[in-house]
Amino acid sequence: MDSFNGAQLRLARIFNGFALEEVAERVEKTRQYIHRLETLDIAPTVELSQQLGVVLGVEPDFFFMERRPLAEENFHFRKLLTTRAGVKQAALARGELFVRLVSYLDKELNLPTINIPTHEVRDIDGIEQAADACREVWGLGMGPIVNMTRVAEHVGAVVTSFAGVSTEIDALSVATHRPIIVRNEAKLSACRQRFDIAHELGHFVLHQGKLTGDRVTESEANRFASALLVPRSMMAKLFPRPKGSRLDWLGLREFKMTWKVSKAALLYRARTLALISDDQYKTGVITLRRHGEANGEHEDAAIPQEQPELLRHALQVLADRKGQFIGEVAYALRVTPRIVEDLAGFKPASRPAGRPELRLVS
Repeated sequence: MDSFNGAQLRLARIFNGFALEEVAERVEKTRQYIHRLETLDIAPTVELSQQLGVVLGVEPDFFFMERRPLAEENFHFRKLLTTRAGVKQAALARGELFVRLVSYLDKELNLPTINIPTHEVRDIDGIEQAADACREVWGLGMGPIVNMTRVAEHVGAVVTSFAGVSTEIDALSVATHRPIIVRNEAKLSACRQRFDIAHELGHFVLHQGKLTGDRVTESEANRFASALLVPRSMMAKLFPRPKGSRLDWLGLREFKMTWKVSKAALLYRARTLALISDDQYKTGVITLRRHGEANGEHEDAAIPQEQPELLRHALQVLADRKGQFIGEVAYALRVTPRIVEDLAGFKPASRPAGRPELRLVS
C-alpha cells in the first residue's frame, strides 16, 4: 500500500492508550486534525509521519501498511461489568498487533501443529462428549491434566497476557489461523488460570466462526472447561460424596489438589452432574464465602502458577538459529523494539555487540 492509512494510525494510538488530544498535543496539531487523519482520505507530511512514529513507537512505514482488521467473531472477549469501553478497545488493538507478531513467527518457524478439533453441539451431553473427544485426540487419558497451559500450547495455541490491559478483562482469546489465549494476569489462583485456558479452548472447539460473549456461549465454554479438566466419568467415580447431608470438605480439598480445580468449580460441576443436591451446593458456596474463600481459596498458594513457554522459546529460536533478534522482528512489523517487548511481555534477545546486523527483505 502506497498511500497513508488512517486506520493504522488509529490502531497505534489505541494500542498505546492515547486519546486524540494526547497525540495532537505531542505533535503540535489539533485534535480535529488527528481525527481527520484517522478517518478521512488525507495524509500528513513526511515530517509529521516521522513525529507520529516517534510518539507511537512505530516506523513511519507503519502508517502506509494495509490493515485487515479481524472480524468481531474472531475475538472471544469476556468483559467484566466494570471494564471501561476504552480498555476493551485497547485489548482488541493489542490483540491485532499480537496476531501480527505471531503470524511473523509462524512464517519464520515451525510452530506446533494446530490440533484443535471443532464440534457442533446441541446439548449438554454433546459438550461432555466433545471434551472427552479432545482428551482422546490430545492424548491426555482420563486423569488429571498436569499443566493446562502446556496442553494449550502443545495443540497449537499461543498463551500470553497483556500487561496493563488483561488485569481489567476476565479473559480474551483470538480465533485466527494460530489461536491466541490471553490470560488475566490479575488472577493469582492457578486453578482459575487453568479454568480460563480450558474455557477459551472451549470457544475454539465449540464456537468456530460464531459471535460469543452472550450467556449461552459463555455457559457452553464453562461446561466444556469443567468437562475437560475433570471428565464426567471421573467425577462419578472419584468425587467425594457427602456424608449424609454434610459435604466432605477434607475429601474435596484432596480432590482439588489432585485435579487442580477450585473447590467452587468442583461443587458447581458436582451439582450439574447430580452428585450433590441444590441445597448442598448452596451450603457449600455459603461456607466458602464465610471462610473468606469467595475470591481465593486457602489451598491456592500450594498449586504453582503455570507459565507460558511457546512465545519465549520461539523468539529465542528465531535469534539463535536465524539471527533475527528483537531489532529484526521490530523491523519486520514496522514498529520499534519497545513495542515488540511490550507485545511479548518480556525482552527478547538483542543482537550481541559486534555481530553484523541481518538485513531483512520487506
